[in-house]
Amino acid sequence: MLKNKKVIIAAVLLIVALSGWYFYSRASANEGDVSVIVKKGEFEIEVVTSGELEAKTSKDIEGPTAMRSLGIWQVKIENLVPEGSAVKKGDFIAELDKTEIATKIKDAQSELEKTQSQYEQIRLDTTLTLRQARDELNNLNFQVKEKQIIVEQSTYEPPATIRQVNLDMEKTKKSMEQTEANYLIKRAQSVAKMQEITASLNQTKNKLDNLMNLMAQFTITAPESGMVIYERDWNGKKKVVGATISAWEPTVATLPDLNTMISKTYVNEVDIRKLKVGQMVDVSLDAFPEKKLTGKVTQVANVGEQMPKYDSKVFEVIVQVNEKDTTLRPAMTTSNKIIVGKMKNVLSVPLDAVHTADSSSFVYIRSGMGVSKKQIKTGAANENSIIVTNGLTEGDEIFLNIPKGAEDKEMKTLAKK
Repeated sequence: MLKNKKVIIAAVLLIVALSGWYFYSRASANEGDVSVIVKKGEFEIEVVTSGELEAKTSKDIEGPTAMRSLGIWQVKIENLVPEGSAVKKGDFIAELDKTEIATKIKDAQSELEKTQSQYEQIRLDTTLTLRQARDELNNLNFQVKEKQIIVEQSTYEPPATIRQVNLDMEKTKKSMEQTEANYLIKRAQSVAKMQEITASLNQTKNKLDNLMNLMAQFTITAPESGMVIYERDWNGKKKVVGATISAWEPTVATLPDLNTMISKTYVNEVDIRKLKVGQMVDVSLDAFPEKKLTGKVTQVANVGEQMPKYDSKVFEVIVQVNEKDTTLRPAMTTSNKIIVGKMKNVLSVPLDAVHTADSSSFVYIRSGMGVSKKQIKTGAANENSIIVTNGLTEGDEIFLNIPKGAEDKEMKTLAKK
């Protein structure tokens, strides 16, 4: 009996010692280590990109559209309301530099004065010329009548005298006909000159009127109520005081419709093949990380472009935000998680747990009371996790970090099929 007790006590002490050693070893191995249990579940394949909020539709606030027709190709912005200002229809938006147009108006006024002077001079010259021509024609008409009387009175004169009188009569009539023809030509010339100078005068007046009307448009007002968002130049920089607008691109700012917002983003050429219209998107805002929104891909560009901030070509992707929210503002930065696929009942592990060496992927896995280095085969990945198709089973414990002393362990390779 005593012997049996001793055996039992010895066995208990051995179990306690072994348990203490096991847990001590495990605790020592776990000190500073972080591990996770491999589980099966649903796996989302995602493409994550950064974007910028824009209104789906907006109203352009433009400078004068008639600048090009009046020879003004670009003009500086002299004053602007602060971006984000809430304005009503007709409120002040911007003031453009009037230096060039003021010079053109001054030149047009000088040209108008000169043309008016020419008009008056031509009108006076025409009046005087035609008056002289009419007087000459009237004098010849009187001479013809006088010659007619002389011819009538020469009936009883010698034949030579009658012939001379008739000859004088014919010469006077001929002179009158030539003078009358000349008068008609001079009158036609005068009419043409007056039409030409009148057209030139009207053109100069119209030019001055158009310049004056254009100058009034250099004070830009809101075409309707809304929030002012500056337009961007070709280099992506927003319009500011001192920037220019051109006759071809006169937009200064926009009034976005905040009821429907989109996130414009760019996806690299490697991932673009995964995207298509209609895919669901989880949208978050950098300014409000706690706010979670949803969206849908509405447009995927067919042609890539080289953007300054990207090393490779990218494709523009438009995501329409489903929710209406008063906190959404244009130019806010978004994080767009585009769901491109879902897989059910698969093993996945955090990306931090997977290591690579010599084109092989492996993990550090709990093995009994120690740690081993085991090769795995991986599949699709998302921003945080990756699918494991071979090498692990549900319930395995793997490490997110490299356990102490495990880095030099020999890797257990997968059995070749």
